[in-house]
Amino acid sequence: MPADTIQVPAYAMRVVDALEEAGFEAWVVGGFVRDALLGGEGHDVDVTTSAPWQSTAEVLRRAGIEVHETGTKHGTVTAVVGGLPVETTTYRVEGAYSDRRHPDEVRFVTDAREDLARRDFTVNAMAYHPQRGLLDPFGGQEDLAAGVIRAVGDPRRRFDEDALRVLRAVRFACRLGFRIEGGTEAALAESAGGLRAVAQERIGQELDGILASGRVSWALRREIDVMAEALPELAPMRGFDQRSPYHAYDVLEHTARVCAGVEELCGGDAPRALRWAALLHDVAKPATFSVDDGGRGHFFGHPEEGARVAGSAMGRLAVERGCVREAQALIRLHDLPISGSVRSVRRMMSKLEEACPGRGEALSLALVRLKRADALGKAPAYRGYAVELDGVERTLRAEIARGSVMSIGDLKVTGADVMRERGIEAGPGVGMVLRGLLSAVLADELPNTREALLAELRY
Repeated sequence: MPADTIQVPAYAMRVVDALEEAGFEAWVVGGFVRDALLGGEGHDVDVTTSAPWQSTAEVLRRAGIEVHETGTKHGTVTAVVGGLPVETTTYRVEGAYSDRRHPDEVRFVTDAREDLARRDFTVNAMAYHPQRGLLDPFGGQEDLAAGVIRAVGDPRRRFDEDALRVLRAVRFACRLGFRIEGGTEAALAESAGGLRAVAQERIGQELDGILASGRVSWALRREIDVMAEALPELAPMRGFDQRSPYHAYDVLEHTARVCAGVEELCGGDAPRALRWAALLHDVAKPATFSVDDGGRGHFFGHPEEGARVAGSAMGRLAVERGCVREAQALIRLHDLPISGSVRSVRRMMSKLEEACPGRGEALSLALVRLKRADALGKAPAYRGYAVELDGVERTLRAEIARGSVMSIGDLKVTGADVMRERGIEAGPGVGMVLRGLLSAVLADELPNTREALLAELRY
């Protein structure tokens, strides 16, 4: 999109106009400008200004704009216009980053170009004003057109300042579908070790962003040095020969293919837990590897161990507990044999419902997709199971449509019925009877009707 067609939202222009009417300079900056030039929908709008933060707050309040002093140490206040935030920051340059994450000092300046020079990548180092046009001292618009992520200035310096930028480069490349410029890419591998000093929660947020882009397979293949520093559990997968007729690729390449597969099967909108499960479904293979007398590799217990490792890794990265549980359930069951029979499908649904109450149906659909992508990522002779899973999905969707039983709560009788019909007191025995009824219904030995279940209780 040509720069002169950028439409800055009216609520953000209220902030810009108020500051400029007071004699200060102000620009819309950063991600909004980048995405607008790409023709995409804008997100939160940020403003940078020559006004000291105290003056910014005074001017905006005088103009009737709500102001919150959210980051005054770094010259930032947040204006709220019509309920929408506009982060507004004084032009600044930054001193040394002794912790490789935060500047030791901030110095405020009066030239917007100096402020842009401290930013991470050229595509994020542009500013825009409807009258003055695009301010682009580092060629960000050209890099957008070329599909390139390039550091502003010396990439090693940028990454030494803030080690998280190493992972952000990968995230931006994935999100935008760009390549990383050669010098910047070389600096990534050299600087990746700095991620060890970054808070795990921040790393988790960036990894979530990479997964959300749907292009984590690219990151695994192209930027594994960075990915393995961010998530060390990935490192043993690289180059690990599975020594199995089922597999034509090492564990890392197989994983990349499975990650790409779930995106294709989900139309590029795979559920979050499924994306994490695809990434980590075989994470325990190196640790559980054994070789039989014929030289064939085996990975006994790797789904269970993989679920444990995934839970530890995702917990460390501060991924929400619900997502962790769902990913663990998918990993634990990704090798579960499933046929298109009603009994087999109900068994799968029940196991997932037990692991994640209320999520059995959605996770069953996700598990079928994970298993299909897993099959497609194997050696060509063993990809036929992906077709067999079509029958599993048909049965699954039919079961969902008819309201399939997945848990004791779905039975048409209750604990009170058990106590009355069996003449027993409340206690563990009631649950044991209900579990027996559930097993019979799941095995298609009993229909889930009140009449049939009461008759069974009376038998």
